[in-house]
Amino acid sequence: MRCSVLQFTPTFRDVDANTTAIVQLIASTESDVIVLPELATSGYFFTSRDEAAVYAEPVDGDHMQAIIRAAQEHGRVVVCGFAERDGDALYNSAIIAAPDMAPRTYRKTHLFYKERFCFLDGTTGFFVVNIPHLDLNLGTMICYDWRFPEAARTLALRGADVIAVPSNLVTDLWPRVMPTRAIENKVYLAVANREGSEENGGEVVSFNGRSMIYGYNGDELGRDAEIDPVQTRTKSFNAINDIFTDRRPEFYA
Repeated sequence: MRCSVLQFTPTFRDVDANTTAIVQLIASTESDVIVLPELATSGYFFTSRDEAAVYAEPVDGDHMQAIIRAAQEHGRVVVCGFAERDGDALYNSAIIAAPDMAPRTYRKTHLFYKERFCFLDGTTGFFVVNIPHLDLNLGTMICYDWRFPEAARTLALRGADVIAVPSNLVTDLWPRVMPTRAIENKVYLAVANREGSEENGGEVVSFNGRSMIYGYNGDELGRDAEIDPVQTRTKSFNAINDIFTDRRPEFYA
């Protein structure tokens, strides 16, 4: 199967333009799995709940439904970050949309910097979606979740072959750590980061791109790669050792 990470740069506070661009990207990208950045429909640097609420939308909102329809009509699996409204609650979320299945929503578990002023802590926990037509088990985490090895480990223990990581990354540390997350769990990581910068209240946040698909041995495979999910399912690396069955969680508390 083919996987692509799209280094899409949203226009801050322009959900209409961003959604149009995302739908066009889905239509024009010849991949089975497409991963877009965090908060791709709205841009990132909100500093208050009231501000973020203007651009947040429920999963059944018009913009999200356009993205879901595009995934289904073009036969793509799409993971796309968005600002989610659920009643009065706001979440930094990612939609997982695919043909012949109901969409799923992951809500970011670990909030970064001023996200805490805008969104609630995620409530979904980490889960894996089975995509039968690709024989793929897909997990999702968002950006700052990478700092917590428990996130990727939980997804791997739940059977993820590929972990999609919609991101708005700003540090220089993550490119050193993402390959480690792949190696220590023997999974693919598909990191879609954005470029550009956003200003709000006199403060500027800059994003550093470098989107990458990492192989289960930590290799950089590029932004568009053929991958084989089945290769991740045997966690052994020699005739004796297996990174999951060798675990001793009774000593990890």
